Amino acid sequence: MESSCEMVAFPLLITPIESNYRACTIPYRFPSDNPRKPTPTEIAWIDLFLNSISSFKKRAESDATVPDAPAKAEKFAQRYAEILEDFKKDPESHGGPPDCIDEENAKAISLFGEVVRLNDAIEDEGKRLENLVRGIFAGNIFDLGSAQAVIFVDNSGADIILGILPFARELLRRGTQVVLAANDLPSINDVTYPELIEIIAKLKDERGQLMGVDASNLLIANSGNDLPVIDLTRVSQELAFLASDADLVILEGMGRGIETNLYAQFKCDSLKIGMVKHPEVAQFLGGRLYDCVFKYNEVQS
Repeated sequence: MESSCEMVAFPLLITPIESNYRACTIPYRFPSDNPRKPTPTEIAWIDLFLNSISSFKKRAESDATVPDAPAKAEKFAQRYAEILEDFKKDPESHGGPPDCIDEENAKAISLFGEVVRLNDAIEDEGKRLENLVRGIFAGNIFDLGSAQAVIFVDNSGADIILGILPFARELLRRGTQVVLAANDLPSINDVTYPELIEIIAKLKDERGQLMGVDASNLLIANSGNDLPVIDLTRVSQELAFLASDADLVILEGMGRGIETNLYAQFKCDSLKIGMVKHPEVAQFLGGRLYDCVFKYNEVQS
């Protein structure tokens, strides 16, 4: 299934895009590589996906909201394995070389208020900001004086509810307009646009506030994406419109902020934040498994 959105380039990419933007951080192959023979890096990733099929199948089988879930899960597992095996035999077999949760949400929503109260109790502004960034994963302190921020969100559950949303709430409290960009369609456990709308609705009170903070400047956008990574030359027109005058872009998560877009350059300030969860990525970056990446780029005026 593919997104039905009409796709355009993200308006804050440095132009000309063709010579200034490459989505993939890790070079899976080079021009000199045989296009019909998988590279060692590609084989490592294909094997990783193959080994994950059983866990995806098990989770899909248990989804009571889907009719005939076990049969559909089995069909998915067989078809997905066939495609991956095809890639191992011939990288061009499917058009070109490979490139780059309701229960959990309910638990995270029940903890949201306490997480926000703990953050609000920190009187020192710098320490409060540091604690919020640590809530996304761990980190550093950077200038939060932006008038508008665009945040490409990652996982459902605790990641979005207990990490990103308290951080976004702090930006709202400072008068910043915040645009949260979520996937159009499901991909692994990434939060989707409809799911994020539902989460925000459950967290707002009857006055439309997030724990006492006006949320009228919080906008939810459909990114048009259906992958755990993102190619910013293809985003929805809705997101492109909302992001056109933003002065801070945040790409959160390993897929969107490390495996892709780590070296992307923007017309405004940007932050890439995520945890390294694959050995291949850690090796490429010269780091260790579960290292944290916090890359802030300031545009010189």
